[in-house]
Amino acid sequence: MELRMLAYVVAIAEEGTISGAARRLHLTQPTLSRQLRDLERRLSVDLFARKGRGLVPTVAGHALVRRATTVLAEAEAALDDVRLAAQGMTGRLTITFAGSGINGPLCETLGRVRTELPGVDLRLEESFSDADMSQGVLDGRYDLAVQRLPVRDARLSTRVWWREPLTLFLPAGHALARTAEPAPLTVLGEIPLVLWPREVSTRSYDEIIALCHQAGVVPRIGAEGRSAQTLLALVAAGFGGTVIADSHRALRRAGVATRVLEGTSTTQHLVWRAEEPNPLVERFRAIAGLA
Repeated sequence: MELRMLAYVVAIAEEGTISGAARRLHLTQPTLSRQLRDLERRLSVDLFARKGRGLVPTVAGHALVRRATTVLAEAEAALDDVRLAAQGMTGRLTITFAGSGINGPLCETLGRVRTELPGVDLRLEESFSDADMSQGVLDGRYDLAVQRLPVRDARLSTRVWWREPLTLFLPAGHALARTAEPAPLTVLGEIPLVLWPREVSTRSYDEIIALCHQAGVVPRIGAEGRSAQTLLALVAAGFGGTVIADSHRALRRAGVATRVLEGTSTTQHLVWRAEEPNPLVERFRAIAGLA
C-alpha cells in the first residue's frame, strides 16, 4: 500500500468529509472518492460510514487510521534523518587518536561537536600505533585519525592541525631537573630513557633513537611503557626520562619535571580518506578550522 493512500485515509478521518479532505490534499472531490472506493474494494472492507453529513471511521477504519498515523510519522522522520545526515548533522563519526592528540585542540573540538551536533553518534578510540590508525582510516574502521606520523598513501588526505615541541619528562629530583630551561639533545645521553616498546609504536621509538644519533649519544633504555600514563609513572619512580609531546604536561604527573628539547618539533595531523563520502568528516573539519 502506498504512503499516499494512508495519507488519504488519515485526512478523511481527521476532516470528517471527502470535500474537506480533498481541499487539504489539493485533490478534486471525485478523485479522492474514487481512491477511497478502490482502497475499500482492495481490502474488502468499509473504512468509513456516514454519520449525518460527514463520515466516521468504521472499526476497520479506526484500525487503519491508527497504524497509518504511525507509519506516516515514521516515514517523515526517516526523511528528516536523511536530510540531516546529508548535511552532516546526524550519523556516526568514529575518530582514533594518539594519547598526545587528546591533550591538544582535539579535546576542545570534540566538546564543540557534542554541543553543535547533538544528533551525532561520536565514537572515540585511543591508539598507540600510527600505522594502525592510518590503516584503520583506509579500511573504514575510522572516519578520522589524529596522529603524529601518518602513513604516506595517496588514498589518504592529511592536514597539519598543530605543532608542538618534544619535551623531556624526567624525575623531579634528577640533576637535569634543576632548571626548566630548554635542553640540548645531548642530555639524552645523560639519563636512561623510558620508551614505548618498538613493537607497539615503531615510528615513535625510532624517532627518539634518531634524536639520540643526531646528538651523537648512545641511548640507554631504562624501562618501557605502553601508555603515556605508564611512561610518566616510571619516570616519577626514577627509571629515567621519557621524550613525548609537550602537551602531556596537561597530565600534571607528580614527581615529574619537564624540559623542552631544543630544535625539536612534533606535528599532529588530521587524516581522512581522500574520497570521503561521510558529510560528517567535512563538518568536523569545519568545526576544527581545517575545512
